[in-house]
Amino acid sequence: MESWTLMNDLASQLRSSLQQRRALVVPGCHDALSAKIVESAGFQAVQVSGFGLAGSLLGKPDVGLVEMKDVLDLTGHITRAVSIPVMADIDTGGGNAVNAAAVTERLIEMGVAGVNIEDQVFPKRCGHMEGKQVIGVEEMAGKVRAMVETRRRLGADIVINARTDAFAVHGLHEAIFRCNCYLDAGADMAFIDGIATRADIQRAAREVDGLLSVNLMDGVTGVKTELIPVPELAAIGVARVSIPVASILVMHRALSDFFAALHTAPAGILPGESHWLTSFRDYTSFVGLPEYRALEQEYLPAPAGAGRCRELL
Repeated sequence: MESWTLMNDLASQLRSSLQQRRALVVPGCHDALSAKIVESAGFQAVQVSGFGLAGSLLGKPDVGLVEMKDVLDLTGHITRAVSIPVMADIDTGGGNAVNAAAVTERLIEMGVAGVNIEDQVFPKRCGHMEGKQVIGVEEMAGKVRAMVETRRRLGADIVINARTDAFAVHGLHEAIFRCNCYLDAGADMAFIDGIATRADIQRAAREVDGLLSVNLMDGVTGVKTELIPVPELAAIGVARVSIPVASILVMHRALSDFFAALHTAPAGILPGESHWLTSFRDYTSFVGLPEYRALEQEYLPAPAGAGRCRELL
């Protein structure tokens, strides 16, 4: 009962933060370690990046190649690694409305605080890639209703975020229409992926009848979305600012630069160039080695002849 209460507490905590419409920044992570780093930096929530999972697990692009079992397994690892709310990314929900409901039940059991689902045709692709297609609005609304009913049946509070990719295909008017349909179906928040300009975001904030999320991708370029300072997005009334792909892009750059330097070093090593990395001591401390060593000491075998077990022998 205590763990279930904790799960709902994290979801309720996320919901409360979003309802303030103060542009809560939710970075993406691609594994448990990157999630822990996001938490240690001071962010109040983290989301699983489907783009990042595809890259870190398979070394592939985000075009629907990661199986749902792997998504759920990795999301479980991430949720257990941090104490802040985690938002899952289930792409198109694993199939139809029944599949989306079943996945939602799994996420609730794992203690996930929120979930992103999108209205793309499967196989989907990253929202800032070309060639996207969207399913019918009623089909997506049915998935949302099924997820909401699952949440109600289980007495959970998981935040359901409905994403539309209609902007690139049909324009802003259709994207706003879809957001409102998904909110009417019971979603708690909606976002228009690939939305372009400040004016587009301002219009969406006025016309979307509920919580709105904006995706700034890497937080450095914005890719297809105008990069607007977070305080200004808060003033517009945006509930969440998603920065989903930074972790995997930073990791790729850091590893590429380091191993290129190592490979081209005349000596084959980089003595003294500690700027490339975290020290061994700092890293092992970050991932909890001292705590595990303490547990080892606590459960060491008792000295010979000590304790009741020896007496019984």
